Amino acid sequence: MVNQKRQHHRRKILEAARKVFTHQGLVGARMQDIADEAGINKALLHYYFRDKDKLFETIFASEAQKFFPKINLIFQADVPLFEKIDKFVNEYIDQMIETPYLPWFVLNELQRDPDKFLYKTWGQANLPNPMNFLIQIEAEIKAGRIRRVSPLHLLMNLLSMTIFPFIAKPMITRNLKLDELQFRQAMEQRRKEIPEFIIASIKL
Repeated sequence: MVNQKRQHHRRKILEAARKVFTHQGLVGARMQDIADEAGINKALLHYYFRDKDKLFETIFASEAQKFFPKINLIFQADVPLFEKIDKFVNEYIDQMIETPYLPWFVLNELQRDPDKFLYKTWGQANLPNPMNFLIQIEAEIKAGRIRRVSPLHLLMNLLSMTIFPFIAKPMITRNLKLDELQFRQAMEQRRKEIPEFIIASIKL
């Protein structure tokens, strides 16, 4: 009975934290906000999670365990390169829309201690492994189906074009005077725009 109660409280806290982090970001979120959203007092919140970073780390680990295996499946899938590019972009945009706070957390942690963050949070088995994707690009070049490009730069272009708008969202929305709905619509449009742009750049 006690364990069930603890699991219930923990689940409520994590659900509340996801909601608060989504709306306020890692920096803007306060432990009191999370406690209020979960309908518990702050002391109880600290009993389960000693600070905001630990709570966020728990949420990120959970999301990473679901997300990065999907990316690895795309990298390893036996499908044409252009289809793989499309799937990659769509999977990343799905995740960024669902958890827009994750890119900032990743950047902050990678700056502090990249090795510790990568292996502690994801574990060796869950680390994204793009080698098959890079090999496939090189094979397409040698077969004369796409123009000669750097596989590494192609991967970095995919990542940056997909993730950067979510990192730069405050600047983009303020400078272009976009509300939340308009930003979301723009990100939905990028599902088509990014693959088309990348594929057009490598087609012969």
